[in-house]
Amino acid sequence: MFSRRSFLQGLGYFAIGSILGTTLRTQRVLAAQHDIKITAVEPYVLKGGKCWVIVRTSDGVSGIGEVSPMNAPAAALLIRDEFAPLLIGANPLDIDRCWDRVFYRTYKQGVMGLQPEALSGIDIALWDILGKVAGMPIHRLLGGKRRDTVRVYASIGGAAEVSPESVAQRADAAAKDGFTAVKIRQDYGPLIPDRNVKKDLAVLEAVRKAIGDDVELKYDVNNGYSLQTAINVGKEIERFNVIHYEEPLAQTNYAGYAKLVDAVNVPVAAGEHEYTRWQFRDLIEQANVDILQPDLVKCAGISEAVKIAALASAYHRPLCPHQTQPTIGQAATLHYTSVFVDNDMAQELTEGGHKSPLHDLFKTPLEYKDGHLTVPDAPGLGLELDEAKLKNALE
Repeated sequence: MFSRRSFLQGLGYFAIGSILGTTLRTQRVLAAQHDIKITAVEPYVLKGGKCWVIVRTSDGVSGIGEVSPMNAPAAALLIRDEFAPLLIGANPLDIDRCWDRVFYRTYKQGVMGLQPEALSGIDIALWDILGKVAGMPIHRLLGGKRRDTVRVYASIGGAAEVSPESVAQRADAAAKDGFTAVKIRQDYGPLIPDRNVKKDLAVLEAVRKAIGDDVELKYDVNNGYSLQTAINVGKEIERFNVIHYEEPLAQTNYAGYAKLVDAVNVPVAAGEHEYTRWQFRDLIEQANVDILQPDLVKCAGISEAVKIAALASAYHRPLCPHQTQPTIGQAATLHYTSVFVDNDMAQELTEGGHKSPLHDLFKTPLEYKDGHLTVPDAPGLGLELDEAKLKNALE
């Protein structure tokens, strides 16, 4: 007799096979036709604490990737000393084989945090190379984009440390800049829960008043509530028409999330702190959250995010990827979202990210207009890095 769980797991494996089939065949055909080798894997730590990666090949094609900035120097060290020796000489078009080689041989360096984050930078760069060799944008390699632009929301952080009025002013400025959705982040962390709930509600009330009824409002607690407080606040914020209630509980409290989801009507989102398909399986089956949020510069790259998308499809959960990096990470997420998000749910863009000076490091930066980012159509990521400018941006 088959259980419901085994049936859904079977659907997940079928979905993974369906989604990956065409992409894997493309990789193998191109790898067979192009006997190229990885010649260098170069991590770069930028001023401000970001880590980018350039993977170079024997035929002159190079790819760029990005690592979560949580600990850029440590990620760069791991890439240089552990990952690079495993990859030099491999065919960069054999992405899955490269991913397996790095992930499983350095498994004890992770698998929550630094190891999959560092692997994200490598994997994104390999997809960039694959697209350039194929002469196609990544979204086409993944199955084809569903839209030319992706609606984005302004992700406004630090609300716990400033007045409700100042947060409301920033939200209003974002709405006037063309954003049709904003998210307010407390940036709490899980160590001291329930710090200032009265003020939290005052922030949301001020923001809703400032942006009016037509701009969507999302709320990210950053793991700062106990279960009962999360339930109480979840019921309160319905009056502000909050449509996305992100990580109110500690990221490890799957049992609490399941109770929260049952108790509130506002959709609960999580996934920023999950790094592999196996953790997302548990987030779905144990925590039962409504919205899944893989982060492509954290969750071991595009390759693993595709498998997570398959799980989301099998379990009928919408994707709304977490993404705070405005250039390479955002470009990878645009390709991914345009393929796997079959709705108009606004995706994350850090407040002011479309105006970041990091865009000046690219000859072909991302294009923002009226609350939307354009999905690049050039081969690979569609970003051309100006390496001369990059040298001046390094620590």
